[in-house]
Amino acid sequence: MKLLVATQNPGKVREFRLLLAQLEAAICFPSDLGLNIDVPEDGDTYADNAGQKALAYARASGLLTLADDSGLEVDALDGAPGVHSARYTPGHDADRVAALLAHLKDVPPDQRTARFRCVVVVASPDGEAHSAEGVCEGRIASEPAGQGGFGYDPVFFLPEYGCTMAQLSQEEKNRTSHRARAIAAALPKLCVLLAGGKFG
Repeated sequence: MKLLVATQNPGKVREFRLLLAQLEAAICFPSDLGLNIDVPEDGDTYADNAGQKALAYARASGLLTLADDSGLEVDALDGAPGVHSARYTPGHDADRVAALLAHLKDVPPDQRTARFRCVVVVASPDGEAHSAEGVCEGRIASEPAGQGGFGYDPVFFLPEYGCTMAQLSQEEKNRTSHRARAIAAALPKLCVLLAGGKFG
């Protein structure tokens, strides 16, 4: 059985390869199949966006497909950037991190609480879908630290580790991240589906 993971993001590709390694299935990505579908991520929720991607790629490939959408929710910014995390400001990851820190420059450390939230959706070519969610709590650091990860990882401070998510090893990140938790929640259903089981 094949499972298509609908992402073109190199950082997510690396993480999904490790997070799904235990599955008895061939994991493939759109680039492996020559698929390049433009799916507008214009939903109001992470589940909307992940569902749109999963269904579009499932129908195009004929394969069981997993997609995710995730974001950073900062309490002092009323939950922003949220579903707009990847489009918070034009440019690259470093530009978005800089914009976030600028918006929080007058916010004291104890009020910089935040969380990463991830929703994964597994969809079949006939349109059935199952979703799962993972959340990782932390706070926003005053400046970036660490070379690992991607996105907002360099400023997402994890009190229990005493460092940012970008300072964790890949193994540690895959035990604690929002994406790891969402995949862990989805795995029981995913195993059933890959074994030929049904949705519902």
